Amino acid sequence: MAKLIFSNLVSLDGYCAGPGGDLSRLPMGPVFDEHNLALLKTAGTLVFGRITFGLFQNFWPQVEQDASAGPVLAEIAALTGRLDKLVVSDSLALPATAPWGDAEVVGRAQAHARIQALKSNSDRDLLAYGSHVLMNDLLAQGMVDELRLLMGNVVLGEGVRLFESGLPAALVLIEERRLEGSDIVMLRYAGVPPV
Repeated sequence: MAKLIFSNLVSLDGYCAGPGGDLSRLPMGPVFDEHNLALLKTAGTLVFGRITFGLFQNFWPQVEQDASAGPVLAEIAALTGRLDKLVVSDSLALPATAPWGDAEVVGRAQAHARIQALKSNSDRDLLAYGSHVLMNDLLAQGMVDELRLLMGNVVLGEGVRLFESGLPAALVLIEERRLEGSDIVMLRYAGVPPV
């Protein structure tokens, strides 16, 4: 059975993006990219909320066509292009001719059942980056098997909070380490189903 893994870069004060969804102040770079590539190699399906899907859909297909992209980014682009994709959205209309137009789109009401079916029928993990609204919903339902928080060495002071206020979720710390060559600390948690 596959696991559902969420990976999120977050500021020390708990923001996954600055005001208006601005990601530019979060510490991304080669070490961050290498971590994401290693995680992608374990995945069979990428899971997205609508906003994160749009960001990835607009960025990675262009990187895949960019001959000047470095080897790590090129491999990430190729993997994200090949992997199956599930988008949870009640509003996304995805033309087949669009980049990643073959992604499966399911409404929120069907999302829990569809994700559980994918977990049950796959030996490769489901992986989600960002998608904090979806993450909060699935955490509250006890459906997240693993949460990787990449704590960046920055305080944003405002923006988009990673965790919703009052979120009921139990997590068990199973690994903590500094990503070599960076000031990012990876905190890896196992999800605990609600009682």
